[in-house]
Amino acid sequence: MTTAQARRVQAAAHALARLQARIVACRRCPRLVTHREAVAADPPRRFRGQPYWARPVPSLGSVSARLLLVGLAPAAHGGNRTGRMFTGDATGGSGEWVARALWRHGFATQPTSRRRSDGFRLRDAYITAALHCVPPNNRPRPQELRRCAGYLKAELSLLRRVRVVIALGRIGFDAYLRGLSALGVRLPRPRPRFSHGAALELASPAGTAVTLLATYHPSRQNTQTGKLTRRMFESVVATARRRLGPSLRASRRGPG
Repeated sequence: MTTAQARRVQAAAHALARLQARIVACRRCPRLVTHREAVAADPPRRFRGQPYWARPVPSLGSVSARLLLVGLAPAAHGGNRTGRMFTGDATGGSGEWVARALWRHGFATQPTSRRRSDGFRLRDAYITAALHCVPPNNRPRPQELRRCAGYLKAELSLLRRVRVVIALGRIGFDAYLRGLSALGVRLPRPRPRFSHGAALELASPAGTAVTLLATYHPSRQNTQTGKLTRRMFESVVATARRRLGPSLRASRRGPG
């Protein structure tokens, strides 16, 4: 990397950090502010006495990531409690599914993500969401998604090394496409529609090729009914790994 390139990466990293600070301070959606704080004020018994983040949850990962995951929103007693995306869910929750799959394919340092100081780190990956606050009943309103869309647009303009995107559910899928369109990227016509297992070749805001992979969201509603199985979900993450090449962890292990 040249000195000029290193300076550009550093500038983008600083801009991304400032963006996350703006996200955490956001109070644009009165309904979401009221809900996230109400959840923290009356937690279930298993979390009584624990501090709650109860603010918008920032994205997770570095500006140099080549894999981007776009989810729906923080969980009421997961990210809304811990302050980190897909962190702190109970056994069988979406955070557990995401952490395990990312770790298995070299995108995370460990297979569990339970609290902010637990050592979980992403490798060459970045996680964001269509909405940074927990919505009542996991159902955001269209105007709330629109208010949050500017943050994703700004992230996409800074994450210039992204080559593969995994959309976790239809809302994440649509949010990513809207973000591309808002940045002037021409999308296929007709506009792609969400379907599990879809793989779309698109342009990125940086002018490079990007592959968009779609999966059902690993919510309990999908995983406990069998709509989404471990094999189905991890197959999508495995596809991302194949497209990006061997992980750093695998290369360090060497053959055998």
